[in-house]
Amino acid sequence: MGLLLLVPLLLLPGISGLPFYNGFYYSNGRSPGNGHGEGLFNGVKLVVETPEETLFTYQGANVTLPCRYHYEPALVSPRPVRIKWWKLSENGVPEQDVLVAIGVRVRSFGDFRGRVHLRQDKKCDVSLEIRDLRLEDYGRYRCEVIDGLEDESGLVELELRGVVFPYQSPEGRYRLNFHEAHRVCAEQDAVVASFEQLFRAWEEGLDWCNAGWLQDASVQYPITLPRHHCGGLDLAPGVRSYGLRHRRLHRYDVFCFAAALKGQVYYLEHPEKLPLTAAREACREDGAQIAKVGQLFAAWKFRGLDRCDAGWLADGSVRYPVAHPRPNCGPPEPGVRSLGFPDPQNLYGVYCYRKH
Repeated sequence: MGLLLLVPLLLLPGISGLPFYNGFYYSNGRSPGNGHGEGLFNGVKLVVETPEETLFTYQGANVTLPCRYHYEPALVSPRPVRIKWWKLSENGVPEQDVLVAIGVRVRSFGDFRGRVHLRQDKKCDVSLEIRDLRLEDYGRYRCEVIDGLEDESGLVELELRGVVFPYQSPEGRYRLNFHEAHRVCAEQDAVVASFEQLFRAWEEGLDWCNAGWLQDASVQYPITLPRHHCGGLDLAPGVRSYGLRHRRLHRYDVFCFAAALKGQVYYLEHPEKLPLTAAREACREDGAQIAKVGQLFAAWKFRGLDRCDAGWLADGSVRYPVAHPRPNCGPPEPGVRSLGFPDPQNLYGVYCYRKH
């Protein structure tokens, strides 16, 4: 059987009848071999190696997803291969092509264009480098190596270090449909949390009695301390589910996921308390911008931000982060305390965010 050869599109103008994928034509041809009796996988096995452990990183970072391949037994001469990276479908997000490479010809796709490339600094190393990681980049990636009719692949799981937090609309409890939930999380520098992220947050102690949307359009809530008004005392602790709900008609709160920050969130030292509009301007005058809810949660979680002063945030809410609980500073547990959405003319401090 002839070896499957890859021919660049630019060399095949006007060719019809050939399958086409991601800017490359495929044609059947024959390989001359390598002169050492190694035909098309005549007793040779292609092996792809990727790490078993999950990779953890943070928003804005650069990360390398390791992928190497080799042959068993080893070949004397190298063979041309095709490399494909793609991001697997999960939580309702469709599969995404990331990068395809044949020799020096490389093409990236969608939101990954310009942010990804193959490392290839060592023999048989086809690791994927992603620059300026975004919140939506976390997930499972597959590395596929194709040699003729033989292909093997490996899986790499990428997680961003982050924090899950519940979010309500300024209009009150249970006002968000699924699409609005995505919008409000994005406005707070976050994304709608996955079930896995909410479950890990529950394991770390998150206890919240209001149901919220998750990324797969299910509605759930985490309970560590069973109580009468949260499903009753007879139910065991856990993440409780309402199941999948109608994305447009049903309305709940939402659980958002914010990744660790590269920048700095800080309480602005100002001679006086401020209404919301003046608070925004005060941050701008300090070379920053008023902080978003996700940024405050991330600073509390990963930078240990601890301040017993209530301050305005970008959504018009007033909150303050407590890493070390103490008297006159709210409940006895660490957390981000909320005073809700006061009248914008009320006077408070302000939390600002400055990029590094």
